[in-house]
Amino acid sequence: MSAANHDAPPSCPCASGNPLHACCGRYHAGIPAPSAESLMRSRYSAYVLGLIDYLLATTLPAQQAGLDRAAIGAWSAQSSWRGLEVESSELLGGQPEHAFVTFTARWHDASGEHAHRERSAFVQHDTRWYFIDPTVAMHSGRNDPCPCGSGQKFKKCCAGFV
Repeated sequence: MSAANHDAPPSCPCASGNPLHACCGRYHAGIPAPSAESLMRSRYSAYVLGLIDYLLATTLPAQQAGLDRAAIGAWSAQSSWRGLEVESSELLGGQPEHAFVTFTARWHDASGEHAHRERSAFVQHDTRWYFIDPTVAMHSGRNDPCPCGSGQKFKKCCAGFV
């Protein structure tokens, strides 16, 4: 390996082709992801890099207490991440903005090779995008304030995305 290749910055795990520091690394360092797709890519990269705090912080705040930090950390550490393919990103608009990102993540673990295709929901609140985790229940009635903090009723905001 030549010295030039040895000194090249690491590529971002999100498959953008960009160096980590100029891609998802910016978001991991605290800059808000500018889109739902950017957030989803940075979350995949966080799994690859073992950045569990980032994964928790970028999940809808009302769901964060329901996340299993130990399980997320174990899955991240015990998996060999094989790649990410983004199929589509749909900005749905509204106040607050919502979006869907469809992707396939690939990894290898003790039980073999895996591919997971998902259509994830996201919401933007106070200039930040958040992942709406479908595995964590939001204990809101239809007429309760939405857990995303929009000030709207749950039924008019995030209810259709969980």
